Amino acid sequence: MAQEEIIFPNNIRNIRLAAGMKMTELARRAGLSLSAVSKIEKGVRRLNQKQLLNICNILGCKLSDIFIKESDDVANQWQSEIKRRMHDNEDSGLKIFGSGLRKIRQQSGKTIAQAAKQAGMTLSVYHKIEVGQREIYKNEIEPLAESFAMKAEDLFAKIAHLYKSGELNKQINKVKERVKSVLEPGSPLSGIDINGSLYGAKLYDSARKKLIPVFGMPNGKAIALKKSDKNMIVAPMAMEGKNGIYAVMPNTKRFGGMMPEKAYVLADALTPASVGDLAVCMDADFDAVEPDETISAHVAMIKQDAKGKMFAQLLGPDEKFTPVTAHKVVMIIME
Repeated sequence: MAQEEIIFPNNIRNIRLAAGMKMTELARRAGLSLSAVSKIEKGVRRLNQKQLLNICNILGCKLSDIFIKESDDVANQWQSEIKRRMHDNEDSGLKIFGSGLRKIRQQSGKTIAQAAKQAGMTLSVYHKIEVGQREIYKNEIEPLAESFAMKAEDLFAKIAHLYKSGELNKQINKVKERVKSVLEPGSPLSGIDINGSLYGAKLYDSARKKLIPVFGMPNGKAIALKKSDKNMIVAPMAMEGKNGIYAVMPNTKRFGGMMPEKAYVLADALTPASVGDLAVCMDADFDAVEPDETISAHVAMIKQDAKGKMFAQLLGPDEKFTPVTAHKVVMIIME
């Protein structure tokens, strides 16, 4: 039987074991079934952004720790598994059948979504069949053939003809090259970035665009701000992929009920605040702050005195100060 396709190679198992946590505990705290967590750790099931963040919080790790790097042990294991599955699938004829099915679908003018629906399959299952990562069961053959107005024997005969004529070679080789490109670190398609991240670089970049780092949390009357991506939240759609956006959780008591509790303030590090703006105001030069350095900050209104000098206005209690850095607040969201 064909193995499930590895689509999300990751370090979750290694991080969990290093933390001394059992899989059952991770599943319970993440609100997932044991089977789901097992598949996630094996890389055959993806995680959405909320699940990624939740697992990071549970394991006490950063998002970037989840994704494998070339130097990680799991990278070699994953590469070996991909090679083994590729060879197994070639020997069993799954690549030929899948490539033939894709050719027939393309000739019929159907999208993969249309073909999957007409065959009574999920899009994921149909896709795995086309790329040779899943075998066909007996009860699936007839509906699959009928979706192309054929009988089962006609479908197999058509695929055999396409293979013998050489029409499938290009598609089969394309799949091989795609797998090969992922397995070879020097390939431009391998996903390796300047930091040596293997494959996970693309996955991390995709996930990172949908997340926002939390730089600050309440600390007494102020906010302890640190440039770190250890804690992150899901980005509102309007903020996805925008550079310079970060979040802080303000002390809402300092706003006299005007700020909802458990809210996050999103600020733009690339946009200095102007008079009338709500801003994240700091007592240090933000650009000069080291990643491991913690500075004091406040969320305040930017105002101007009679002499035209800007200052930050705080409430509860009333307080004024001149910030070194002030970033414009672009959005307030609930936790």
